[in-house]
Amino acid sequence: QVHVVESGGGAVQAGGSLRLSCAASGRTFSGYAMGWFRQAPGKEREFVAAINWAGGSTYYADSVKGRFTISRDNAKNAVFLQMNSLKPEDTAVYYCAAGPDYPMMAVATYADLTAYDYWGQGTQVTVSS
Repeated sequence: QVHVVESGGGAVQAGGSLRLSCAASGRTFSGYAMGWFRQAPGKEREFVAAINWAGGSTYYADSVKGRFTISRDNAKNAVFLQMNSLKPEDTAVYYCAAGPDYPMMAVATYADLTAYDYWGQGTQVTVSS
């Protein structure tokens, strides 16, 4: 069992930045892939970014590539999402998730929300124009 808690959400103007944090506890954190997903009102939850267990491989949705950066600190059981150049369409509840990471796991798996077993409660990000 892995328990994850997000923090760092808030309200910013377009063009601004926010840094989300996800604190994990429970089983060996370093053995898990970590992902960030988001869900806007009336829309399905969608993939934002993911990072493999060692932090050497990262994956991004096309909509955030070049603006968002995912990172992790296994010594602190934490994962981060640095969000720059925010747009109103980034407004959503952002969720942190943990899932098993396997050697040679397909890239598409990191973006698949069904591959993640443990989810946080989410943190609201609101970007105004």
